[in-house]
Amino acid sequence: MQFFSGLFSNRILIAAFFGWFTAQLLKTIIYVLVNKTFDPERLTGDGGMPSSHSATVMALVTSTCFYYGTASFEFAIAGVLALITMHDAMGVRRETGIQAKAINNMMEWLQELNNEINVEEKLKEFVGHTPLQVMFGAILGVIVGLVVCNVF
Repeated sequence: MQFFSGLFSNRILIAAFFGWFTAQLLKTIIYVLVNKTFDPERLTGDGGMPSSHSATVMALVTSTCFYYGTASFEFAIAGVLALITMHDAMGVRRETGIQAKAINNMMEWLQELNNEINVEEKLKEFVGHTPLQVMFGAILGVIVGLVVCNVF
């Protein structure tokens, strides 16, 4: 029981969770406004504006800084983790999404040429983020981290 008590009172973990949750909620709202359709996958899916990966790790960094300061090893670990996560979201994961889109287009083209080719499932195209999506996710994460630290 003490495990769950500690888990649910961990302010840094709560800040990271709310960073992710807020970004996913905003991502879904923005998707609905732009595409005029609701896609429930946007509530938990990757990719899109703002980056929930960036929001999560920056809320983590902000709250860690708030509680432990910039000279702490906790802040150093959170900061390095955030840099790696955001760099990966803009690099490898973004390229993966671009490649998935190209492969999906090729498979559609091949299906039109030959009806015997059957594609069971398209590859996920929403995987990575543009630098702008990462930046807005990071800003959102800092704001959420500050709000959570000042509320709890």
